Amino acid sequence: MTDNKKTTKEPVKEVKLTREFVKSLPKAELHCHLDGSMRVETIMDIAKKEGVKLPSDDIVELRKILEVGMKCKSLEEYLRPFDITAEVLQTEDALIRATYELAEDAAEENVRYIEIRFAPLWHIKKGLSLTQVIEAAIEGARRAERKFNIRTGIIICGIRHTTPADTLKVAEIAVAYKNRGVVGFDLAGAEKDFPAKDHKEAFYLIINNNINTTAHAGEAYGPESIAQAIHYISANRIGHGTRLREDGDLLNYINDHRIPLEMCITSNVQTKAVETFEDHPAKFYYDLGLRVTLNTDNRLISDVNLTDEYMIAIEKLGFTANDIKYLILNGFKSAFLPFYEKIKLIKEITQELEEKGLIFKKNYI
Repeated sequence: MTDNKKTTKEPVKEVKLTREFVKSLPKAELHCHLDGSMRVETIMDIAKKEGVKLPSDDIVELRKILEVGMKCKSLEEYLRPFDITAEVLQTEDALIRATYELAEDAAEENVRYIEIRFAPLWHIKKGLSLTQVIEAAIEGARRAERKFNIRTGIIICGIRHTTPADTLKVAEIAVAYKNRGVVGFDLAGAEKDFPAKDHKEAFYLIINNNINTTAHAGEAYGPESIAQAIHYISANRIGHGTRLREDGDLLNYINDHRIPLEMCITSNVQTKAVETFEDHPAKFYYDLGLRVTLNTDNRLISDVNLTDEYMIAIEKLGFTANDIKYLILNGFKSAFLPFYEKIKLIKEITQELEEKGLIFKKNYI
């Protein structure tokens, strides 16, 4: 069954895709980094309490340093602000607060399900154990769920440029917290010179414990990186995948096997994975039937929220109201949730979208 229904027989009610309307729509976000999505005010507050020296004590200046903007020249430059945010995420209270606030920010724009990812190894500089790091993030997410109309899941990240032994250590923690807040395992970081296959032992553990997998691939390196993510570490989803269009055979394989793409339009332009918004392949992939999802990547670093990403898709890439409803559903269909929970959620979201005037073809699910 395809995800992108474009038949002329389908009843379509004309709606105006204003920012206010898009913000009101229920949405899912699957690719969002905790340490790249903090509030600047929170960074300054934690730094003051913990005695962390920041590059500037002026909030306007600090924001300029942390938000890379469109003048960013590469992925390496894009990743530099993470050195700052990681320094203020070294205590349980800071991790709880950052996770809670990220879920709160997402809920404010009617994101109903969010998967928050981070690399635990970056948060043990001041003595926290990996267990304490994971439990703090889970606690922050649970507090948000109790207060806001949002569901959360935690994705644990291994990092390409760390040792395979480090990735295995993090994978063991992910296994311990399966069904206790952790919903998936990721491989993040710079792709060039750090192939996914180097970390296959960690992913062997993850896969054999039936844990969902995703991997950053095809962002700053070619489609061979995506192929490794699929065939060496069995990625269930691909983070970014902008360069997939360079290999038509691989593209068809991903389409045939319904492997979702976690696309982050603004981030991809900033890292120069693509040169311009108009050059982004999200609409091209969508029109071919691939399971495209939209995500922020890093709400602070990229200075975007999910509504912004949808508006860019509409204004720069030509997504219509008829497209948007299926794009939203792709996010929920691709979530790392148990099947029956996912079906229940999809039915709820479908009904809400139809109440908003976005009518689906019968028997779509």
